[in-house]
Amino acid sequence: MTEPASVVALQSTTVNPDAWARVLPLPCRLAVDVPLPGFTVADALRLRPGSVINSRWQIGTDVPLRLNGELIAHGEFEVVGNHLALRLTELV
Repeated sequence: MTEPASVVALQSTTVNPDAWARVLPLPCRLAVDVPLPGFTVADALRLRPGSVINSRWQIGTDVPLRLNGELIAHGEFEVVGNHLALRLTELV
C-alpha cells in the first residue's frame, strides 16, 4: 500500500479552519503532467517492465501540476533523500 503524499510548506499561510472544515477530508487527485511530444501508439506497444522512456525534458524545466484536472502550479523535479520530489516554482 502506498503512503499518502506529504507536503512540506516553506511559508505558513492563514486559513480559516471553520470555512474549510467540511471539505478538508475530501480526496482529490494531484497529478504531475510530463508531456511526451512525439510518443506514438507504437512506442506504447513496445513498453515492457524495465523500459526507460526518454522524456527529452531538461533538468530544471517546469512541469505542470494539476488538481482534479485543473492547472494549479508549475514545479521542477528534485531528489530528496531517496525520493523524487516536486518543488513548486509558480502558483497559477
